[in-house]
Amino acid sequence: MCLILLTPRDTMASSDAEGVIQEKHPVIKQYKISLRMGMGIITIFLLVCLFYMLNNSCDEVKGTFKQNTLMYKLGNSSKPAEASQMKLTTSGQVSTESTWIQALIVKHPHPTTEPGIMFVQTSGELNPSPLIMCSVESAARLNPNKPVYFFMKAFNGDISAYQEPEYKGILLLSSFKNVFILPLNPKELFSSTPLAGWYEKVDPSKETFWFHVLADGCRLALLWKYGGIYLDTDVISIKPLQFENFLCEESNNRANNAALGFNHSHSFIESCLSDFVEDYNGADWGHQGPKLMTRILKKWCGTDDLDDFLNKKCKGILYLSSNWFYPVPYTNWQRFFEEGTWNENSEEIRNEFTKTRGVHIWNFLSGRHRAHIKGSRSIIEYLFSEFCPSTYEELM
Repeated sequence: MCLILLTPRDTMASSDAEGVIQEKHPVIKQYKISLRMGMGIITIFLLVCLFYMLNNSCDEVKGTFKQNTLMYKLGNSSKPAEASQMKLTTSGQVSTESTWIQALIVKHPHPTTEPGIMFVQTSGELNPSPLIMCSVESAARLNPNKPVYFFMKAFNGDISAYQEPEYKGILLLSSFKNVFILPLNPKELFSSTPLAGWYEKVDPSKETFWFHVLADGCRLALLWKYGGIYLDTDVISIKPLQFENFLCEESNNRANNAALGFNHSHSFIESCLSDFVEDYNGADWGHQGPKLMTRILKKWCGTDDLDDFLNKKCKGILYLSSNWFYPVPYTNWQRFFEEGTWNENSEEIRNEFTKTRGVHIWNFLSGRHRAHIKGSRSIIEYLFSEFCPSTYEELM
């Protein structure tokens, strides 16, 4: 290998020679000028693209910062399961000390990759009722390490589009660091399931219990595709929940579907999806819900008497007794609202619900009941004040 060392004089000579060549060959000079201009244009283009991407990302964070400033005004003081005052979106939070650049790399949980506790609202309402709020809040507080997904049919996916005071409920729920509000698109959800064809053909205007039937289908599709735990929006959680395959007795020899837990693609849920379509009867209340669960579970266990399997596993599915989620039967739903039943000592109520994980309030019946909760000293007031204090203080 031969190394040639250039002295300053050599370098100057080389530069002079280059100038002479460019003078004698203007084409080469023009080529270099064109090359530099081209590189300059490409550099400017790349800088504009980078600025555009960063600007859009920062706008998102700024918009969310504005949302969380509104949340700060709500005055939430409980810390264990609530978010910091700055939050990236409905599905990812950063602390007030974090920078925007740190916020941009936060990954958003989704049931496809991180199963959690799921709620569904199939109506067009954007303002959840206090009972719905309490159900979601209580699940979030008692399960701080589990994501809580609230699927809303009317939600457009952009939390910054909903401002206080009109959408105070949505903003309150989104202040919890493990609550993620997601749009519900039934057509997309039902794709690649037996419910896809049914949903295309069904006429909601001719259905007697459309919102309920749609919710029955949605919970099955969610569990089939994602797995996790499903709870009705009138189930107030009072103890933490564990991931396992389960359903719960409603009454003697009858199961219910207000609280379900299954792994994704479970064959039991697959059987439920097929039966939902093949034995469809939307005019019969509960036919697509509790009655469906009951008939499929009997086939699954090969029995006509489900009581034989109470608090036992039947082919890998735990069949819980009614006190786990239905401690008060639907025939006695008024008991939740009886005034003066809760005194200063709540030990009696705690003892009654010792083995209960969630309390189903039977909203289909109790929702027609107009009662003043705050100050009533009723069981429902106890549940609100104890397990969803933010909802109790802000919306009651």
